[in-house]
Amino acid sequence: MTGVQLLAAISGGLLVAGLIVFVRAFATPRHRPTGPPPWLAKVATRLWRGGGRNPEEQRRYQIGVAAAVLAGSVTWLVSGLPVLGLVVAAAVPGVPWLLAGGRAERRAIARVEAIAEWTRRLRDVAGTGAGLQAALMSAASTAPPAIEEQAGALAARLQAGWNGRQALLAFADEIDDSVCDQIVAALLLHLRDRGDRLGTVLGAIAGATAKEVAMRKEADAERSSARLSIRFMVGFTILVVVVAAFSGEYMAPYATAGGQILMALLAGVFVLLLIWVRMMTRPARLPRLLGPPNPEVTR
Repeated sequence: MTGVQLLAAISGGLLVAGLIVFVRAFATPRHRPTGPPPWLAKVATRLWRGGGRNPEEQRRYQIGVAAAVLAGSVTWLVSGLPVLGLVVAAAVPGVPWLLAGGRAERRAIARVEAIAEWTRRLRDVAGTGAGLQAALMSAASTAPPAIEEQAGALAARLQAGWNGRQALLAFADEIDDSVCDQIVAALLLHLRDRGDRLGTVLGAIAGATAKEVAMRKEADAERSSARLSIRFMVGFTILVVVVAAFSGEYMAPYATAGGQILMALLAGVFVLLLIWVRMMTRPARLPRLLGPPNPEVTR
């Protein structure tokens, strides 16, 4: 079966399915609910909106989905190979994800560095004799940009009358890093014991955090060579696929049904290898020390 015949068969199947749906829509009794099933609507909404936490992330995700569908459709029409179209559609969001491992680690390092700076500022404010809650609200106004949103939310919760323990646990859950858990644990102990050596403890934790940042930066520099290998393999593969897509003789064996299955298997194995290499270039995540806050005990 050639690519044109396969495309014609799929188009015919979609046409028949559309006619069946059209007939069922008019044959459905009036007392039955119309529209897609709730689970299907929920899945479609999830696929379209993605897991973005704000409208900007959702809009970026939707642009990526539209670009993937467009690139896959154009590749399918130009090459006549449906599997190649699926591969290209998956590569549009997949390639940036594969190449973003180093960026995610650098963001994590910047967040830990910001936590150390915020801890030093909190130590300075606490050293003036201010209470812990007053120090937290004061330090939020000068928090580093990497944790400015989380520190501001912590201060807002305290001003709204949240329980201090639950507000700190919510802050640690938003940062989601074991280093921040150490600092929050020291603050929780101070809330319970009201000791007079909070500044000394915070200073020691800030110093240890600075050493952690230095070690993470060194490890990230050592992993840069592996990330460069990933970029080279991905770039070379994209170049080969683009050149081969416009070469009828090279892609002719893949125009059959067996060739399409072989192409899918080769693409799947290659993607799994890239994912495995990406996992090797990312550091092991340290376990958290604190659990999430209890929403029933916020005040």
